[in-house]
Amino acid sequence: MTIAATRQTTRITIEALQTKGTGGSLERGGGRLRRYRAAMALEKVADGVWLLRGDFRGAMNIYFLEDGDGVVQFDAGTRAMRKKAKAAAAELGGLKRVVLGHAHADHRGTAPYMDVPVLCHPDEVTDAESDAAITPYMDLSQLPVAWVRMLYPFLLKRWDGGAVKIADTVIEGDEVAGFKVLHFPGHAPGLIGLWRESDRVALVSDVVYLVDSGRLKPLPHGEASVPHPAWAWDHAKAKESVRKLAALEPRVVGTGHEAPLQGENLRETLERAAEKY
Repeated sequence: MTIAATRQTTRITIEALQTKGTGGSLERGGGRLRRYRAAMALEKVADGVWLLRGDFRGAMNIYFLEDGDGVVQFDAGTRAMRKKAKAAAAELGGLKRVVLGHAHADHRGTAPYMDVPVLCHPDEVTDAESDAAITPYMDLSQLPVAWVRMLYPFLLKRWDGGAVKIADTVIEGDEVAGFKVLHFPGHAPGLIGLWRESDRVALVSDVVYLVDSGRLKPLPHGEASVPHPAWAWDHAKAKESVRKLAALEPRVVGTGHEAPLQGENLRETLERAAEKY
């Protein structure tokens, strides 16, 4: 295939995936716009916790946590979400700071545009402040589908907002807007989640996936998976981190992609997720 043909195929594939909902194709014109607006609307997922979904099939997640007279943003989604993220933060009282779950391109995208201090785990600072949209430890050759392997470099560059200046760091045990910081290394060295014991709410970025990233589609409802090894800094540690999450017995698991998992018996779901790959 020529370079021109490869680019044309990639462009068509990106457009098709962006306009395809999880339940089928979008209508042209007004129908597509209505679906887009719905995906970018704020959703309350727990007391004081708001979710903004957007970009790729509405599957990129940003969380806003009420904190006094404003909000803290957890995870930063993709660059295309920057205007909606600013508007959402303003609607909720104003943004105080951004805390990155980790520094992959689809989780730092809005961070350089939010005009507030950005924090992350110390082990994530180097990647957060790098210009690279693909971190050095990623190995896309492990992805099982050829067209997906070809597509991801384009997607990651499109999603990325670029290098992020880190103002400060957070470590396990720190508090963020009433949540406790937990370190979940593996998918990324400094991946963190936020845990609130009182109502067993866990916001976990990419500790666990509700998508099949190797085939670019959601997992069946109620299923979860450890992230694919192609993305992992240390896949064995990623599996341990999923087990650490399972042991908390959360009732709500807000992930980096797709709608949160909710239920009284999520431990078994998460334990099964750790055994995939």
